Amino acid sequence: MKNLLRSVNLPDGNIRFISLAAAEENGLSGLSTAPRSIRVLVENILRSSFSATSGDVAAEAENSLSAAEALISASSGDGPVAEVSFRPTRLILQDHSGIPVLADMASLRSLMAERGLDPRAARPALPVDLVVDHSVEVASWARPDALRLNMGREYHLNGERYRFLRWAQQEVDGLRVVPPGKGIVHQMHLEHLARVVMPDATGLLSPDTVLGTDSHTPMVGALGVLGWGVGGIEAETALLGHPVSLLSPLVTGVRLTGALPVGSTATDLALTMTEFLRRTGVVGQFVEFFGPGAAALEVPDRATLANMAPEYGCTVAFFPVDEKTLAYLRLTGRPAEEIARIEAYTREQGLFVPLGSTAEPHCARVVEFDLSAVVPVVAGPRRPQDRLPLVEVPASFPQPREAAPGARGPVDGAIGIAAITSCTNTSNPVSMVTAGLVARRAVERGLKVPDWVKTSLAPGSRTVVHYLDAAGLLPSLEKLGFSVAGFGCTTCIGNSGDLSPVAAEAVRAEKVRFSAVLSGNRNFEGRIHPDVAAAYLASPALVVAFALAGTVLTDLTEASLGTDQDGSEVRLADLWPAAHEVAEALASVRREHFGQEKDSLFEGDEQWRSLDFPSGAVYDWSAGSDYLVRSPFFDEDSRRELTDLTGARVLVRAGDSTTTDHISPAGAIAVDSPAGRLLSGLGIPAAEFNSYGCRRGNHEVLVRGTFANPKFRNRLTPDVPGSNTVHLPTGKVTSIHEAAAAYAAEGIPVVVLAGKDYGFGSSRDWAAKGPALLGVRAVLAESFERIHRSNLVGMGIVPLQFLDGDSADSLGLTGHEAIDIVGLGALEPRGEVVARAHDDTGAVVREWTMRVRVDTAGELDYVRRGGFMHAVADTLLAGQ
Repeated sequence: MKNLLRSVNLPDGNIRFISLAAAEENGLSGLSTAPRSIRVLVENILRSSFSATSGDVAAEAENSLSAAEALISASSGDGPVAEVSFRPTRLILQDHSGIPVLADMASLRSLMAERGLDPRAARPALPVDLVVDHSVEVASWARPDALRLNMGREYHLNGERYRFLRWAQQEVDGLRVVPPGKGIVHQMHLEHLARVVMPDATGLLSPDTVLGTDSHTPMVGALGVLGWGVGGIEAETALLGHPVSLLSPLVTGVRLTGALPVGSTATDLALTMTEFLRRTGVVGQFVEFFGPGAAALEVPDRATLANMAPEYGCTVAFFPVDEKTLAYLRLTGRPAEEIARIEAYTREQGLFVPLGSTAEPHCARVVEFDLSAVVPVVAGPRRPQDRLPLVEVPASFPQPREAAPGARGPVDGAIGIAAITSCTNTSNPVSMVTAGLVARRAVERGLKVPDWVKTSLAPGSRTVVHYLDAAGLLPSLEKLGFSVAGFGCTTCIGNSGDLSPVAAEAVRAEKVRFSAVLSGNRNFEGRIHPDVAAAYLASPALVVAFALAGTVLTDLTEASLGTDQDGSEVRLADLWPAAHEVAEALASVRREHFGQEKDSLFEGDEQWRSLDFPSGAVYDWSAGSDYLVRSPFFDEDSRRELTDLTGARVLVRAGDSTTTDHISPAGAIAVDSPAGRLLSGLGIPAAEFNSYGCRRGNHEVLVRGTFANPKFRNRLTPDVPGSNTVHLPTGKVTSIHEAAAAYAAEGIPVVVLAGKDYGFGSSRDWAAKGPALLGVRAVLAESFERIHRSNLVGMGIVPLQFLDGDSADSLGLTGHEAIDIVGLGALEPRGEVVARAHDDTGAVVREWTMRVRVDTAGELDYVRRGGFMHAVADTLLAGQ
């Protein structure tokens, strides 16, 4: 067998790598026509078998070639599904999901120290970046000092969490932290953190591969970086050196043709593609874009499209490296020698697409999409895949009431929130300068935003402010109320703050049902604001236009947005910039705008630098803390054996498209919720409750926040919103937390009964951690979203999928039955179990078969050991 090790000569040295060409010489077939995303996975498999100490391939090389060939065959649909062990080169975290990951590691260190072991053995096995971007809230807006006020509040509420990060930054080798106020994780990733090509831990040059604790991690696929979102539990798997086990993905190729028409934006493309690929069906697959349309798209447009991968359901959205990639790397300030290394390596490995190439990858299927057919659209009112041409927006608002004659204030359909925010769009200079040009023309015509509309601008990078200011567009945005409110996710994650006083009074006194318009990627029910009845995703420019209109009940293609100083009506077409105006404004986007932020990326402001924090390998848990509490997931009494269930009760019966926002909300904590009552009991005023997302280091708050989204409806208690259920067989209506405690005291296991797409949305590990603490042993659903299914497995909860044609409704299940699950004790990956439902007399009223969505042998091992955290603790505690 020929050696797979080769080298490439570069100006900065001779660098070794595992050669894909050498693998083909050793008989690996299908590689040269495989999708480039799959070639990256193949390289990962082969490199994992390499022994750096011997300077030769390891004894497992033959097996790795066989595994790689099985992957290639399976990805094109030509062979059976194969199991893949994947080892990423990096991890990227954001604070809402990243702090729990680090808190679990700190808890494991405490446990190891108590056992007399070296706590530093619990450390990252690969480089980790954490970006603090999810905690800033739009408490102040439409004023010059909004940014300063919001950041001051952010530090006041989150000081303890940030002190913990400062400790981790000092004591955890391999961890870098991007402090608050720098930008949004995915835009930071795209502009600064992604490497494209990098050395691995052994010094071998390799493709940059990444897992991220945010579902929009695939955005980095715009740079040819293979990455996808995982929950915090899977992230901990990789962080502590364990391979991530997955099934070989099918690859759907999307051949892009044509070009975006003038007037259509990358946002319009992303929302249209989301609808198209949801309808096509790409859940759990890799999507690779190619064709003349893909070659013509600039990297920011590719990024807008790739960012929405979780909305169209795929694992990866991938654009191979080409000349456009290299140009973007130059623009964003990557060093010349690094770009040369990227180009040389990707060309050598067949990962580069040459200019003018017409070769197409061999995919499981190929679908065609014509960019020239894209028109201005929004998505809503509750899901990102529900695309709406502008003319259809007014009719989509749910059941508006007629306005009273002569009404001048806000009425149903009025826009309560108009936010330019989210990594999806603020990373796109064309989208941002277009919004600025619309704002400038609106100001020139004397238009104003109604006082009930809360406007905000939250870019994903300070670079955006630099180039908007250089183009002279920032003052116009500020004049319309789009002052910079923060550099973070803000409204898109639900940190939208209070409505304007006018809107809040209209809700209180008139029960007005408001809408929201944002340039984000998520608009799930209850996510943006509890008093918003409908939310729409739109390009930044359309956010400005809707803000001027003040309502979504207006057809922007025809209706007036207001009158100018001369009394003439102004329509959207009057404000929209010509192509040459956009091009002139884009000339202000320069390399130095990115470079000046890159140099200080890991430096915080004075508030960050002045934080006092503990030292030492073991974190000093503060007694009585209401933010950071030692994790309970390593305690032996939280370990549950994988055994058959008898007489289980349904704790929650959920409908279709139950999102992770429904299961574990990230937004505001209501005073009258179980979590709110807990915090009030600790003497914490409601104004300082902060959000569920910021309190993910305290399991007592989060377990009470499970299913606490005010828009969630448990079908066992359909008339009572939020975290409520009925305790059976008593029939008592109570909180889900109290019912779970009662079942635990009675020794009765509990399950969740659900519909299609259970766990749709954010990669939120607490959507699995919370149910685990409630004692949930299994979730019975028609289908699962990929990340949430993995999170359930990681917490030792068994995902059970109804067979095709079956559902809770078709089987006549109400959720009031007692349920047995037979066959768990002898489980095999993707095996089957028998479920039985009993009535109150104990008689079996229904029996059916379910597929167990524990997909791999590695996952089965975790479930049998009570979840990943128990498995890793067992390994570390036994290995010293």
